[in-house]
Amino acid sequence: MKTAPPLGLSSAALARSIPFVLFMGLLALRGALPAGGALDPRWVYGLSVAIVGGVLFWFWKDYGELARQNRPNARQTLWSVGIGVAVFGLWIHLDAPWMQLGEATASFVPVNDQGQLDWPLIVLRWIGAALLVPVMEELFWRGFLMRWIESPQFETVDPQRVGLKAIALSTFVFMLAHTLWLAAIVAGLAYAWLYVRTGRLWCAVIAHAVTNGLLGIWVVHSGQWQFW
Repeated sequence: MKTAPPLGLSSAALARSIPFVLFMGLLALRGALPAGGALDPRWVYGLSVAIVGGVLFWFWKDYGELARQNRPNARQTLWSVGIGVAVFGLWIHLDAPWMQLGEATASFVPVNDQGQLDWPLIVLRWIGAALLVPVMEELFWRGFLMRWIESPQFETVDPQRVGLKAIALSTFVFMLAHTLWLAAIVAGLAYAWLYVRTGRLWCAVIAHAVTNGLLGIWVVHSGQWQFW
């Protein structure tokens, strides 16, 4: 007898939810570790990247929206890169106090005891933020949640037919996961628009990756660690 998945979610929904939930749980663990302890909390991010990357690889065959035949064409790719650059430009300027949920803190400062940049930590953080997080988050926020709001049988939902309600609600929840709420709304709407407009989740992933990649470079250059 076949047992039902936990919480009534299908195996497809779990494949898109587990990496995200696991990643957030590991980040919470990092926040609970004491500074100066035996394990530097900053290295937990690298552990999170490795674990979640392995989980994504395990489920990869279930991500039909990221299959070879669903890759964007050259024009769609250029649009995605442009949107990613635009979101980055807005993100670093939408940081006024009233645009924040709570107080922004520098939770990740890759500086060693001599005050020098710790490049292994920086590279590891950049790889996670620019390469893994966009895939993981877009599978969850847009590939799953946005379409699931439209219909519990989300795999049957054509992204180009997703309505405003699903876009708005998924963007609102996306906003709650970020300190810079207005910047998150802009990013969420931009990535959702790309997915709906093109029908290609890769477009949202590319835009998200460009935003995060540029943000990482800018943060290291400016020292504004609260953005990372």
